[in-house]
Amino acid sequence: MSAVRGKRSLTVLLEAHTRALAACRRCRFDDPSVRPVMSLAREPLAMLVGQAPGKTEVVDRRPFAGRAGRTLFRWLAEAGIGESVARRGIYISAVTRCYPGPSPSGRGDRVPSPAQMNACSSWLDAELSIIAPKILIPVGRLAIERFLGAGPLADQVGRAHELTALPGSPLAIPLPHPSGASSWIHAPGHMALVRESLRLIREHLPELVRESERTRSVA
Repeated sequence: MSAVRGKRSLTVLLEAHTRALAACRRCRFDDPSVRPVMSLAREPLAMLVGQAPGKTEVVDRRPFAGRAGRTLFRWLAEAGIGESVARRGIYISAVTRCYPGPSPSGRGDRVPSPAQMNACSSWLDAELSIIAPKILIPVGRLAIERFLGAGPLADQVGRAHELTALPGSPLAIPLPHPSGASSWIHAPGHMALVRESLRLIREHLPELVRESERTRSVA
């Protein structure tokens, strides 16, 4: 299969997938505005998997559109990948696709329930099968545990992990959750691990770095 034909097939498959996902009502939410939030990338070179959309994404309809997203895209910019290029070249997925509601503590968002994660898991499995990514970026503890299992973030962030059991046998390069509610990144030495993950992302996604450089030179 030629590269052009392969990209066309990927685009068609992702279009069909996102149409089906948009119609998903497996979980019951009191707020009728809560609907699945999806990536617009159709020829992605990598996948990024977060935890769940926040309240801002309910309105904006784009993943990582709020404050946590600003931090995430600032990190990716440090890796040489601008936000517009990242949104086109990285398929942004999540453990769950609908805003789970505010945290009972009043700080941040509610953690998705096991039932919600189970209900959403087949969508993520389908995307992994369709895209077969070479680079997978799990963001936050829920996403990291989904692929690497439970363990200290300090042993997972800052490293590339081979996931040979997944389609595409991707390298997983984890990042901590960029939410301001996360205290992990403020502990001594942890930002150094984040920067090492960003270095690895830059190293393994040179096409997106070059596209970002071209975009900046034209602007």
